[in-house]
Amino acid sequence: MKTTLRFDPRGAVDCIYTEAIDLRQLGRLHVVRATAIDFNPEEQCWEVRCADTLQLLHSNPSREACLEWEQANLQPGFAQPPASP
Repeated sequence: MKTTLRFDPRGAVDCIYTEAIDLRQLGRLHVVRATAIDFNPEEQCWEVRCADTLQLLHSNPSREACLEWEQANLQPGFAQPPASP
């Protein structure tokens, strides 16, 4: 998996958090989720939703598939993640 870090002019880092790089080495962390992955019992599937708008971005019976979708589709600085077809 490729990990991309983007630094803004203030020194803040924008990235998909993984433990591939120990970001604690850079200093104190402030982590904000871009999405929420929750199980929908009515649809019997996992759903990826934008944390700010709650827009449904992707769904799949497999939570692992939702995590993989998140890794593949969320890049640093995204304005709005693409909804899956």
